Amino acid sequence: MTIVWSDWILLLVRWLHIVTAIAWIGTSFYFIWLDKSLRQRQGLAPGIIGDSWSVHGGGFYQVQKYTVAPAELPPELHWFKYEAYFTWLSGFALLAIMYYWGAESFLIDPERMAFSPLPAIAISVAFLAGGWLGYDLLCRSPLGQHTGSLASGVFVLIVFSAWALTQLFSDRAA
Repeated sequence: MTIVWSDWILLLVRWLHIVTAIAWIGTSFYFIWLDKSLRQRQGLAPGIIGDSWSVHGGGFYQVQKYTVAPAELPPELHWFKYEAYFTWLSGFALLAIMYYWGAESFLIDPERMAFSPLPAIAISVAFLAGGWLGYDLLCRSPLGQHTGSLASGVFVLIVFSAWALTQLFSDRAA
């Protein structure tokens, strides 16, 4: 019996991606709720725009939101950034394992474009970087000042990218 390690690695990375994405989305929902539940109360220190009281598991919590960082921060400060980082990293690992490691099977369609794996992977990475750069430029342009215009620009960028990628890669990879 042969163990196909690539399938097991792919399965583990998929689950890592799903779990970290759920944590990231949950954190985002928590902070949306927290921002909406903030209340102005008398006696709040200067620089605090509101606080929220909650109860969970028998414990009471009071969260205060500052307009800017206080002059002195505690030595232990919890950052809610790792959920996003691990979602991004596991997603890129998933892309690399699925489409780059098995480029001949999943990325390249020889009937569309006869690539060898390295140029196909380079074009794929260039599209990712170009998409990020294009999105960033759209956001910084005058279109970024108006939500509707920005949404239209992003839509055009996505449609063009989808069309271009279907000319180069397999349907699944595009």
